[in-house]
Parts: sequence; structure tokens; C-alpha cells
Amino acid sequence: MFFSRKAEPVTQKVAVILAKYFSLDVEDTLPWCAFSQPENEDGGVTVTLPFCIATQLDALKQEVLNQLKGKLGDELLTFKQNVASGETEVAPVTNIKNIIAVASGKGGVGKSTTSINLAFALMQEGAKVGILDADIYGPSIPIMLGNPDAHPESEDNKHMQPLMAHGLVANSIGYLVPQEDAAVWRGPMASRALKQLLDETLWPVLDYLIVDMPPGTGDIQLTMAQQVPLTASVVVTTPQDLALADAQKGISMFEKVNVPVLGLIENMSYYQCRACGTKDYVFSKDGGEALAERHGLPLLGQLPLDIHIREHGDAGTPLLITSPESALSESYREAARALSMQLALTVAPRKGAVKHIKGNPIGIVGKE
Repeated sequence: MFFSRKAEPVTQKVAVILAKYFSLDVEDTLPWCAFSQPENEDGGVTVTLPFCIATQLDALKQEVLNQLKGKLGDELLTFKQNVASGETEVAPVTNIKNIIAVASGKGGVGKSTTSINLAFALMQEGAKVGILDADIYGPSIPIMLGNPDAHPESEDNKHMQPLMAHGLVANSIGYLVPQEDAAVWRGPMASRALKQLLDETLWPVLDYLIVDMPPGTGDIQLTMAQQVPLTASVVVTTPQDLALADAQKGISMFEKVNVPVLGLIENMSYYQCRACGTKDYVFSKDGGEALAERHGLPLLGQLPLDIHIREHGDAGTPLLITSPESALSESYREAARALSMQLALTVAPRKGAVKHIKGNPIGIVGKE
């Protein structure tokens, strides 16, 4: 008597292809794959990715179809994206799945510029994104979004509606305090103001809230790390030794308060001459890569020193909105994809029902 071996399910085949494509184990990719119609294995396969790579989905789908060699038709393979709410030690904020702190140990490394461009890059990769300007003493997000004179509205004088700019929702102390005024506050007062800014804003449902942190490792940073449900953090540095020494302190701070560091972004990695194409490593070379390797962290991106980044930031015309096809914009999207994937692979999804996701729009607390 002969026994025929049951054919391997097509979901398993798709999982193997995805594992090879993303350099993962099949055990990681298999949960992403399911039959579109559970009762009908001929009804196609749906792949639900736990991270955002919208600009790459067409190419990924074609790669899978090519490797399946006709075993599945184009119309029978569907890709979706679904970002989970990450587990945190602190209770979550209403409607925000993941809060990601973008930090640096020192000023002048381009952290705010990186934050805003990462936020837009994540948005272009299919995520719902907001940004919170946590730099109480030097808010710059309103300028970079091109709406420095805007002010958030409130229907009950207790809760603020976030501002919308180019599809990105945002809030900042810069929308509440006149530009010419200085926030002369002691640390505890500034920390309370930041906590209010986060908790009293009526955020829509967001996959990611990017928090542009102030430089350093002082009161505000500790407040964010200990009292705010940070899902993870990203540290921005330049390749030079002075910046790397301070970035290392930032990594150490997050490790001490049990906030996962997703990786490093090396800003101002090089300057590329427009005339001849030669790369000059103005602030040294490969410093971010060495620091990431030392701490066992991925280097999420290496971004150039480019005048266009500064021009778009000063003019309030976001680079990824005005020049989405540029090589610079693709550099930010590449870093955003790495960030999103690293978060999905390293932070466990929140256990149980995700009760803090209330849906859009949010009603004012106290109203029917």
C-alpha cells in the first residue's frame, strides 16, 4: 500500500518566501499568513504584516508570486498592514498604539528634523502618525510644519484638538506660547506641562506618535521615560566622537528605565558634492555603525548632510511632501521601514483587549 504525502499548504510556502525576503525565521512569518477564506483553501492567501512598508508592497507581492511559480494567481494574494499596540509598563494613552521617543544625548545633531521627516515617512508607508513636540524650551515642530501661528482649539477648555498639517496630526508647546516668549520654567514645571500636552490632547487613532524629545538626559527625559507609556525609543547621533559619547548616555538612560531602544539613526553621515558626486565625511565616518554594534542595536539609517533638508525645515514645506520621489525622501522612508519592522519584531503586542483605542472621532470627555 502506498501513502501519498499531503501537499504543503500554500500559506507555508508564502511564509518561507517572506522569511527569506526579510531574513527572518519561518516561525516569525507564518502567523502573518492565512487563507482568505478559512473554509476554502483555494480562495487565496492574505498576508497581514505587523509593520508598515506600503511603498514596497507591490514589489514584495511580485517577488512572492514569482517564487510561487504560478501556484497562486495575482488576484488570490492579498497584502495588508496592521500595527499592534505595543506592551508598556505605564497605562496607555487613549487612541495611541505606540509612542516612540526620538532622542539624542546632545543638541545640534538634527533630532527634530529627523523626527518630523520620520513621521512623514511612516505616514507614506501606510501608518497613521502624529507628532508631539516635547522640546518645551525650544519647540521647532510648528516652524517645520509651516504653521507657527496656529493654535489648538478646545470645546470644553480642558482638552485640545491636535492640529493637522499635510496629513500629520501634531501638538507642541509652540502652539500655546508665543514664538518670541521664552519658557522660563524649572524642570518639574516643564515636565508637568509636557504630561498635560500628551494627556489633554484628543488624539485620533494613531499607529505611532513620534515624540521629538529635548536633548540631554534631565527631568523631562526622565518624566517621559517613567510616566509616559513609551513603547520604544530611537537615538539620533552624528558620526563624530563628541556626539557618540552623548548618544551612548541616551542609550544608557533608556536601558535603565526599561524602554527598548529600537536602534540608532546616524545623521549628517556625509556630504555629497552635487558637481562631482564625491562623498566627504565631514563629521567622521561610521561612528554610528560602531556604536550600534557595541550595544547590539541596528543602525536604522544613515542620512546625509544636505542643504535641501535645512531649506525644507526652515520653510515649513516638509521634504517628503514636496519632494517625495527624491533620493533624500527615500532615505527617510528606508529608515522608517526599518523602525516599524524593528518595533514589530522586538516589542510584544499588548495583552488582552485593547480598550484604550476608542475610535475616530473622539468625543469630548463629559459630553454625550
